[in-house]
Amino acid sequence: MTTIQFIQSQVNTSPKNIEATLKLLSEDCTIPFISRYRKDQTGNLDEVVIESIAKLSKQYAEIVKRKESILKTIDEQGQLTPELGKKIKESFDLQEIEDLYLPYKRKKKTRADVARENGLEPLAKIIFAQGKDDIDCISTQYLNDNVKNEDEALQGARDIIAEWINENTFIRKNLRRLFQRKAIVSTKVVKKKQDEEEAHKFKQYFDWAEPISKAPSHRLLAMLRAENEGFIKLNIDIDPERSGEEAIDFIENEIIKAKNDTTEHIELAIKDSYKRLLEPAISNETLQEFKAKADKTAIDVFANNLGQLLLAPPLGEKRILAIDPGFRSGCKIVCLDEKGDLLYNETIYPHQPQNESAMAMKKIRSMVNAYNIEAISIGNGTASRETEFFIKKIAFDKPVQVFIVSEAGASVYSASKIAREEFPKYDVTVRGSVSIGRRLADPLAELVKIDPKSIGVGQYQHDVDQTKLKEELDTVVTRCVNSVGININTASKSLLSYVSGIGEKMAENIVLYRSENGAFEDRKQIKKVPRLGEKAYQQAAAFIRIHNGKNPLDNSAVHPEAYPIVEKMAKDLGLKTNDLIANKDKIKLIKLENYATAEIGILGLKDIVKELEKPGLDPRKAAKVFEFDPTVTSIKNVRTGMILPGIVNNITAFGCFVDIGIKESGLVHISQLKAGFVSDVNEVVKLHQHVQVKVVAVDEDRKRIQLTMVL
Repeated sequence: MTTIQFIQSQVNTSPKNIEATLKLLSEDCTIPFISRYRKDQTGNLDEVVIESIAKLSKQYAEIVKRKESILKTIDEQGQLTPELGKKIKESFDLQEIEDLYLPYKRKKKTRADVARENGLEPLAKIIFAQGKDDIDCISTQYLNDNVKNEDEALQGARDIIAEWINENTFIRKNLRRLFQRKAIVSTKVVKKKQDEEEAHKFKQYFDWAEPISKAPSHRLLAMLRAENEGFIKLNIDIDPERSGEEAIDFIENEIIKAKNDTTEHIELAIKDSYKRLLEPAISNETLQEFKAKADKTAIDVFANNLGQLLLAPPLGEKRILAIDPGFRSGCKIVCLDEKGDLLYNETIYPHQPQNESAMAMKKIRSMVNAYNIEAISIGNGTASRETEFFIKKIAFDKPVQVFIVSEAGASVYSASKIAREEFPKYDVTVRGSVSIGRRLADPLAELVKIDPKSIGVGQYQHDVDQTKLKEELDTVVTRCVNSVGININTASKSLLSYVSGIGEKMAENIVLYRSENGAFEDRKQIKKVPRLGEKAYQQAAAFIRIHNGKNPLDNSAVHPEAYPIVEKMAKDLGLKTNDLIANKDKIKLIKLENYATAEIGILGLKDIVKELEKPGLDPRKAAKVFEFDPTVTSIKNVRTGMILPGIVNNITAFGCFVDIGIKESGLVHISQLKAGFVSDVNEVVKLHQHVQVKVVAVDEDRKRIQLTMVL
């Protein structure tokens, strides 16, 4: 099987598209560049498919490498037969390959190894052949200094047979299928820990059992966390009540071919093989397989949420007053200019115990006027609603929009190396307030500075495979950054590092060049950045924007390689390039087939024309002010039957959480999203969506609110 055949078996596209994609990837082209600017070569494959092709190509290479290693090891042992070699070479199922390798794998000395050393393998072969021999009589021929009696001889022979059964690829494959269909995951509480305070959140799993194939991602991950923290014991078994009889029956039907003196010994070997070798291995494999599926579901949910959060509506380049609210410690205030630079910081104490509201109002009014503030951003943590009410009492001299912004991850950013580099002279409270303000202006630009796991839109993110989580989240951030495009003259190092073809070191060089030489005036100037070569320029150029630059196309998603095409289009219409941009009447007259080239075909030309119509269009919507119910300031105000406005602030596999303006978010279970069956929460709601919800139940003690969606 070739790489292309392997990929095509799992991706629904033509070999030609796969081959073209692999060629571009081998030329160090990035996925955002390929999906956007090489559509004609790949057959318009999107980023998701291209990412799958890249991953599968890597997986194919890893399988080939593993097979080569296994073949070499078996050959060095002098045990590589043509038949075995053929089986390994033809298989691309890693599990099957490892099963074929199992008998030759170096391992600790086993009971079967000891029996072989004691000369009992011939006896095991006689028993396994299931002839009509008198086994008790024959076993006396195998006694020696290490084998004292017939029972020891027969036990040793059975140990060898048990290992043969364990290494049987057909039996292992079918047991896996049996476990996948019928395995039960069950849990029991660790009694000495059941009364601990932390144990109560896992109370549901003190005595739990269900088919593992039916256990949703969040439930399996919760069980595994409870086991890791020592509160429960978890077990996987296909037949807990009957001690694996179904599996043993299957093995007996496969192995036992006759009924005679050997049968009893083979039955004992089968039971031993299953209980001691097969069941522990297959149950562990099954758990790992379903854990991997649970991880993928949780990572997909996290990635989806992160993508929506990063592409949340920005307010844009406005002068913002940001507030990190608090009671005793006061409200930390910062004033930011249009670029997000810090102009002023202050602390006010409008709430208890100080209650200096009159003085605080005066200070806020003064700051709004002095720094020409256009919007106020309030963090949604402690004292958020009280601060919002306080701000809305102030009579400003001009309209000022007031927004509640998620604080998730702001404290992580404020203590980070990035924050210290940006604000070396300020403490964490000021840095956190700056982050609250900047994430209103441009959520994407600010949130890329924070470890995605700290943003608070995931589920069991610390329990899933951390390598896969990081890879997926990095992919999401890269996809979002490049779908929007970034202003190279204002972008931070963190934001630049996610641009196609740039990376962390190059981003640092760009920022340094910018600080030494001033703003970039055109895209070509990027080539002057140290160590930024032609390839990096090709991959990055179209994803950066230069506002008010020399060439108007530099503020669009048109790639510089297509500039001559646009210039020819304009010339053919008797226009200058400037006059063609946003001129829909003239753009309609363009005949695309006249401008196709070897690299830019009709698909690429359609994108160019679309971009010319609305150059530099931000795919994100504009930020909107949202009003919570003013009568609800804490969970004590929430009553069953209330209909409240809210904002979706987290999405999970089992429902969504809605911010109703208090510390505790309410849960809308997936069954309460709408009438009828819902398989995917994202089909109904999106992160930051404004919704109306009805309160179904309130549990003040456990701080839980159950909601249903109002359509």
